[in-house]
Amino acid sequence: MYSMKRRLFSAILTLCLLLGVWGTAQAASAATGPVGYVDFIYLVDHHPDTASANAILKAEQEAVRLEFQTKVAALSDKEKQELDWQLGQRLEQKRLELVKPISAKVVVAANTVANEKSLSIVIGKNDVVCGGVDITADVLKKIGGK
Repeated sequence: MYSMKRRLFSAILTLCLLLGVWGTAQAASAATGPVGYVDFIYLVDHHPDTASANAILKAEQEAVRLEFQTKVAALSDKEKQELDWQLGQRLEQKRLELVKPISAKVVVAANTVANEKSLSIVIGKNDVVCGGVDITADVLKKIGGK
C-alpha cells in the first residue's frame, strides 16, 4: 500500500508541474495585459463535487485493499508485486476519472472570471514571483465551493 501512496504523491506532483509548465507557456505567449493567478489545488479541494469524489475514491481504496489481502496469501513475492502494481494502476485510473471533470469545471470557472476581469492570462499561484491578481476567491464563488 506504500507504493500506492507514492504513486498518488507522484501523480499530484506531476499535475502541479504540468500546471506550472502550462502556466509558464501561457505567460510566454500572452499579450501584454493584467495577469491573474489561482490556487488550483485549493479550488479542486473546495469544489462541491470533491467530497463525493473522495468518498468514491476511499471506497475504491478499501476494495483494493481487501482484494489485495484476499489474494496475497497464495502468491509469490513477484506475483504480489505485480498484483500491487495492477491494483495501484486501477486506483490511479479511478482517481483520474474522478478528478478530471472537477478540474475541467475549475478551468471553465477560471476562464469565465478571467474574461470578466479582462485578464490576458491566468497562471498557477506557485508560478507567481510578484504581482498579478489573485482570482482564487472569485473562481471559488463561480464553482459554488465552500
